Amino acid sequence: MRMIIQFMKDYKKESVLAPLFKMLEAILELFVPLVVAAIIDQGIYHEDRPYIWLMSLLLFALALIGLLFSVTAQYFAAKSAVGAATAMRSKLFAHILSFGYTEMDAIGSSTLITRMTSDINQVQNGINMVLRLFLRSPFIVFGAMIMAFTIDVKAALIFVVTIPLLSIVVFTVMAVTRPIYKNVQAALDRILNITRENLTGVRVIRAFNREEGEKQQFVSANERLTGLQKFAGMISGLTNPLTLVIINLAIIVLIQAGAVRVNAGSLSQGEVVALYNYLSQILVELIKFANLIVTITRALASVSRVKDIFDSVPAMEEGEGASCAAGAPAVEFRDVAFRYNEGGEAAISGISFQAQPGQTIGIIGGTGAGKTTLINLIPRFYDAESGTVALFGRDIREYTFRELRDLVSVVPQKAQLFAGTIRSNLRMGVPDASEEEMEEALCISQAKEFVDKKEGRLDAEVEQGGRNLSGGQKQRMTLARAILKKAPILIMDDSASALDYATDARLRQAVQKMPHRPTVFIVAQRASSILHADQILVLDDGQIVGMGTHQELLDSCDIYREIYETQYKKEA
Repeated sequence: MRMIIQFMKDYKKESVLAPLFKMLEAILELFVPLVVAAIIDQGIYHEDRPYIWLMSLLLFALALIGLLFSVTAQYFAAKSAVGAATAMRSKLFAHILSFGYTEMDAIGSSTLITRMTSDINQVQNGINMVLRLFLRSPFIVFGAMIMAFTIDVKAALIFVVTIPLLSIVVFTVMAVTRPIYKNVQAALDRILNITRENLTGVRVIRAFNREEGEKQQFVSANERLTGLQKFAGMISGLTNPLTLVIINLAIIVLIQAGAVRVNAGSLSQGEVVALYNYLSQILVELIKFANLIVTITRALASVSRVKDIFDSVPAMEEGEGASCAAGAPAVEFRDVAFRYNEGGEAAISGISFQAQPGQTIGIIGGTGAGKTTLINLIPRFYDAESGTVALFGRDIREYTFRELRDLVSVVPQKAQLFAGTIRSNLRMGVPDASEEEMEEALCISQAKEFVDKKEGRLDAEVEQGGRNLSGGQKQRMTLARAILKKAPILIMDDSASALDYATDARLRQAVQKMPHRPTVFIVAQRASSILHADQILVLDDGQIVGMGTHQELLDSCDIYREIYETQYKKEA
C-alpha cells in the first residue's frame, strides 16, 4: 500500500476530490427516500398535486446534481489512477533496464512483461475503484442506517443486525480469494512464457514435428489457469447470493414489522417505503463493495508481484570511474572463473591472458566450451566469480557503466535489429553519427552492397527483429552498428557465421584496416575466420587448452589441430 501511495503523491488533489465528490453524490442519494416518503405521506395521501409536482422536481434536481458529482468524481479518479499507473510503469521499466544479465536470467522476460502490463493494469483498476467506492459504499451503508434511526428506532434495529452479517460475508471472501488471485497471475506468467517460446521458436518446433507436444503443454497450462480462475470466481460468486439472502430476509422482517406498525398507526406507509429504499440502497452498495473487494484483492496481489521486481536490486554495482593507464594491455584476464548458478558447475575457470591494443584475438572451441561466457565478461555483462578482468590497466569494476560502453563495442551472437529504418538501427549506439560515418561503417561491414539495392537506402524500413532481412544481412547490419561506435575494443561473437567465405575474408581485411585500430576479439566456429589473428585462444570445457598463433597451435595443440583438420583437407 505504501508503494501505491508513493506513486499517487503527484495526484494528491485528484485523490482527494474524487472521493469528496462521490461523498456529495452519496449525501444527495440518502435524501431520495425521504423525498419519496414525503410524496406518499403528504402528496398522495392528501391528493396534493402541486406538492407531488414540487417533490418530483426536487427528485429530478437531486438526480441531475448527483450525476454531475458522479461524472466529476470519475474524471478525477481516472486521472489519478492512470497517472499513478503510468508513473509506476515508467519507474518499473527504468528499474528493469538497470538489471544485469544475471537478474534477467533469474526472473525471466515473460514474468517482467506480465508485471509491466497485466499486473499494473490491475493496480490501476484497483486505484480507480477505491477512489470511487471505498468511502462512498460504507458511507451509504452507515448513512442509510442512521437515516433509518431518524425515521423509526425499532425498525432500524433490523439494520444493526443486517450490516455486520453482510460485512462478515464480504471480508471472508476477500481473505480467501487474495492468495488465489496471486496464483492466477503466476499461472498467467506461465502461459505468456509458453506462448513467447512457441512464437520465437516456431521454426524449430515445426522442424522437429513438435506441434502436438507444444499444444499439449499449452493446454495443460491453460487448464491450470482456467481452474484457478474458476475457483476464484466460484468463491467470489458466493458474495452476491449470500448478501441477497441476508438482505431479502431483512426486507421480509422489515415489511412484516412495518405492516404491523402501520396498522397500529405508529408508522406511516411512506416511512415503510423509505426504510425499504434504505435497505435496497444498502444491498446495492454492499454488492458494489463486494465487487470492489474482489478488485482490491486482485490489485493487492498484483502490487505484491510488482513490488517483488522493485525489491530485486541489481547485484552488479557501478564503479566510481577510472581512466585508462598508458601502455597497459587492452584486456587482461587474471585467473578468472565464472559460474551461472550458485553451486552449479563453473562455465569457465583459470582463464589468464593478455590482449594488447590493436591486436586481433581469435577464440575457438567446441559447443559449450565457454567462448561466449568469456567475452561476456569483457563488457561486464556478468561479474567474474573470482579473478580479475582489467581493461587498459584498470579493474573492470572501477569503471562506470557509461565508460565501459564507450570502451567496448559488442556484436552479439544473435543479430538483433529493431523496428525502424536502417539509419535508426545504425544510430542506436551513436545518435549523432554523420552520413559519412554511417557509409564508412556499411563499407567495412560489407553491408553497403545490399543497402545500395534497398529503396531509400538508409531510410529503408527494417521490420521488428529484422524479419525482412536475410541472416547474412542482419549480421552485417549489427556489425555496421558496432563498428560505427569506434570503440577501442570490438567483440565479434560468431557474428559472421551466416556470411560466405569470400565476404568473411573481405570483412576481416576491412576491420584490420580501420583507422582507429581497435583490439578485436573474434569468436568463431570456422578456423578460417581466425587464421591470421595475432593470438588464438583455444577453449575446451571452460579452460584455455591452447594459446598462440595459428602455426604454433597446429604444432602444440591437439584440439586446435583437430578442429582445423576437420575443416581443411589434412596435409600429407
